[in-house]
Amino acid sequence: MKANPIVGQGTSLHQWQGSRLLAQVASIDILTLVPPSARAVIIAPHPDDEILGCGGLLQLLAAAGRPMLLISVTDGSASHPGSERWPVERLTIVRPQESAEALRRLGLPMNSLKWLRGGFTDTRVATQEDSLCTFIETHLHPGDVVFTTWREDGHSDHEAVGRASAEAARRVGAICHELPVWTWHWATPEDAVVPWDRARKILLSPAQVARKRHAVHAFASQLEGDPDAGLAPVLAPYVIDRLLQPFEVVFL
Repeated sequence: MKANPIVGQGTSLHQWQGSRLLAQVASIDILTLVPPSARAVIIAPHPDDEILGCGGLLQLLAAAGRPMLLISVTDGSASHPGSERWPVERLTIVRPQESAEALRRLGLPMNSLKWLRGGFTDTRVATQEDSLCTFIETHLHPGDVVFTTWREDGHSDHEAVGRASAEAARRVGAICHELPVWTWHWATPEDAVVPWDRARKILLSPAQVARKRHAVHAFASQLEGDPDAGLAPVLAPYVIDRLLQPFEVVFL
């Protein structure tokens, strides 16, 4: 198993803002990626990844009336290991509730949004990858446009979900695009590991970024650490700042 690259404070927003390669990434219209006849399928490893990776994209799709399916692969219950304040039993209930509130804050049509919970084990998705691929395949249609985490994103669950989603999409004749989430933490701005040739920017207005920020702050459990258990917040301010640029990046 490769070492966990998600350590320390990572690459700063200031460094990313000075990136030559990121500045050169072309923009693309999300409504071109998801044409009127298509359904968008967002596959999130944990409750919050759908907001962190594509909260702006979701707003644009909802405003255009595109049908959407959200799949939450795990319930995110392993985010605070050893914590008495945030035990697994509490997180299992709270984290999906936080996602629901975040989606409401984005302005998504909760009465018509189809949302599936996979029930896979947080931090252990790679051991269940074949089952996950079959589960995803069951819920995909030919012509769907899938958005999920990048297969090299640095978190084992993100990578397993990326691989399983890509394979399921291939099997049914859907299109799969990947989103960097933790990449912004461990990668360097000119990093050759990042597939910049596949990258496109989805441009966001200030209002859309503000709404995404409001949605991110629905995840109270992730904004809080547990000092008694030696746990820092998962979503520290420097993590959130990197994910609230005036664009989101998708790897085609």
